[in-house]
Amino acid sequence: MLKRRQYYMKRKIAGLVSVCFCLLLLLAACSKRTTVKDDRSFIYCLNGDRTGLTKVTYEVKQTDPLKAAEAMLKELAKPSEDIDYTAPIPKGVKVNTCELEGELLYLDFSGQYRDIPPLEEKLVRAAVVQSLVRIDGVSVLWFSVDGEDLRDSDGKILGYQNEDDFVQNTGSSLNSYQTATLTLYFANETGDKLTEQHMDVKYSSNMSKEKLIVEKLMKGPKKNAGYPTINPAVSLLGVTIKDGICYVNLDDEFLTGGVDVKPEITIYSIVNSLVEGTTASKVQITVNGEKNISYKDTVDLTQPLQWDMSWVENAEGE
Repeated sequence: MLKRRQYYMKRKIAGLVSVCFCLLLLLAACSKRTTVKDDRSFIYCLNGDRTGLTKVTYEVKQTDPLKAAEAMLKELAKPSEDIDYTAPIPKGVKVNTCELEGELLYLDFSGQYRDIPPLEEKLVRAAVVQSLVRIDGVSVLWFSVDGEDLRDSDGKILGYQNEDDFVQNTGSSLNSYQTATLTLYFANETGDKLTEQHMDVKYSSNMSKEKLIVEKLMKGPKKNAGYPTINPAVSLLGVTIKDGICYVNLDDEFLTGGVDVKPEITIYSIVNSLVEGTTASKVQITVNGEKNISYKDTVDLTQPLQWDMSWVENAEGE
């Protein structure tokens, strides 16, 4: 009888030890997911209080970029039991469609996406975009909700997005800001030359430099410091830098002109400002994604353009 009790007691102890060991392994695995080493692949999730982003280990197993994106989206929506991070895609938000054209990934979400609070939505978008562009074959994303293009708080279509649209978000809040001095080119009084203007700006850390520059050009110069080169009714659909080329996508309002300047002044105010202020060496301007355009039958936009100081007033060499 005593031996039988000892036998059952040993089995219970062995069982408890096994359970504890499994729990320790599970806890260790969970804790390791937020400890990302340089050589480990990862995705971005929201931190525990959903105020910033954190890296979480994740291995892409699929070689096909679309299948890899679909698998990653499931992971980004999977609830987390770890208190250090939460899934960026909230419960109830579904991915209606995920389509890849070239390296452009189109994501359409269910209507519940609109219920995400504005600040949190920016973080969700940052996590999704910065995670998916880590897949070979995916370099830029386009968001829509129930078939309608996603818009910002001003009602403008967000358009193309990549990791450059969400700088300095990891581990910090989207409420942080940074400062910069921009060199922008606006029109002179007669509209036939560009004038250089230096502008000190404070901007959100989730905005890329190239997007900031284009938006400042669209707003126009400071008072008594030049004249506008872009119709203020134009909408910026997307701006991104890849392989040294800055791609600027504008809506068709851009083709109507709306400003009294030479066509070259409008184009090279954009080109010169972006080459001056970013890592890009060329600029490709498109309208609704179309590049086979001649702006006002004067400037050929089919190829990326380099900066041209011959249009700048009082530039050296004139």
